[in-house]
Amino acid sequence: MRVVIVTESFPPDVNGVAHCALQTARHLVDRGHAPLVVAPATAAGHGPDALAPCPVVRVPSLPLPGYPQVRVALPSRRVAAAITEHRADIVHLASPFILGVRGMAAAARLGVPAIAVYQTDLAGYARTYVGAGEATAWRRIRSVHAAADRTLAPSSAALHDLEAHGVPRVRLWPRGVDTVRFRPEHRDEALRRELAPNGELIVGYVGRLAPEKQVELLAGACGLEGVRVVIVGDGPSETSLREALPGAVFLGRRTGDELARIFASLDVFAHTGPFETFCQTVQEAMASGVPVVAPAAGGPLDLVAHGRTGLLVPPRDEGAVRDAVGALAADPALRAAYGAAGRATVEGRTWAAVGDQLIDHYADVLTARTVVAA
Repeated sequence: MRVVIVTESFPPDVNGVAHCALQTARHLVDRGHAPLVVAPATAAGHGPDALAPCPVVRVPSLPLPGYPQVRVALPSRRVAAAITEHRADIVHLASPFILGVRGMAAAARLGVPAIAVYQTDLAGYARTYVGAGEATAWRRIRSVHAAADRTLAPSSAALHDLEAHGVPRVRLWPRGVDTVRFRPEHRDEALRRELAPNGELIVGYVGRLAPEKQVELLAGACGLEGVRVVIVGDGPSETSLREALPGAVFLGRRTGDELARIFASLDVFAHTGPFETFCQTVQEAMASGVPVVAPAAGGPLDLVAHGRTGLLVPPRDEGAVRDAVGALAADPALRAAYGAAGRATVEGRTWAAVGDQLIDHYADVLTARTVVAA
């Protein structure tokens, strides 16, 4: 198949949309297909994409006001031209909102089937950033996804939300995890001594430092005796979080094998954001053999088996996060059991396995189009 992946983000960006688009392109190449990626240009321009396994077309973009790490694509004819010149059999829209909307319009105009992959809780972001606009966000989501031949939701909660808001033709498609890179054997005692020189229990958060992630909910955990909170990531909330989380260690953005070493060196992984449609970092922690504390909302509901691989807590509840961390801190055997169960749970969730599921979705859509045409 010849596939055009139109994505709102792509490496060197570090986020779930970019990572999933990269893994999708890699898997398609591995299976003998021919992908092409269309993505916003980076801040440094759009020179060679060293990490990309296929050609990448970069569309002019501007930084999002107040959040320069996020780039917003400008109107461009390159999207339609890329679909035409690649002779696409299908268009894959990764978290369509701006560039993806143009990709959907171009695919419809050219008669090319499209699959829309839902990845970002835009309605939740609207509530967080502007205190309103949730209904407007859902109208935009519905209009884009209703035009697609199929929408793929990453979790049961996301699938339910989409169907409840009138999005048709929704199917479940989860995310994979690199179980070779993320594994318990990468635990590093020297790193642990550096992060917690007095032998503290290490509780880590990995992700963007932005208001919707509600990382400030770790303040209670920071106050626990014998606990050291480690924050990995960057974003617009970093300055305020350094004040809100006294004693926490901020490591900035880390990627690749270095990130895997940090994950495996944690004693507990804590995620705080209530708007996750999936939550890839939870899977990476589980693959690393680390017990998880996460809100009982969105993607983590599918990932964390409460009382077996970690603890689910009420969203936006600092005290519940503190108490869950405290319970795990007090019970090394429980941490070990949860960590081992988490690793066993995700061992079959490789990117190859979920990539093959995606190719099956492509094939279903192409077959349905063929039947209708006949």
